[in-house]
Amino acid sequence: MTPNGTAIRAFREARELSIRRLAELASMHNGHLSRLERGVAGVSDQGLRRIAAALDVPVAAINREETP
Repeated sequence: MTPNGTAIRAFREARELSIRRLAELASMHNGHLSRLERGVAGVSDQGLRRIAAALDVPVAAINREETP
């Protein structure tokens, strides 16, 4: 899946989370999360769900295929 990196970053910053902390909450490497936010990497469905859960937002809010 291609996440909306801009949306992930905006939600992360609004919650005052560092990339490292969000990566911990989503059980992924902080370098990979950084690449997702910059739009240079993709993520599995499961990874996208973990990020959404860590940010407490619906998957649609951070999924490029589902956001306008």
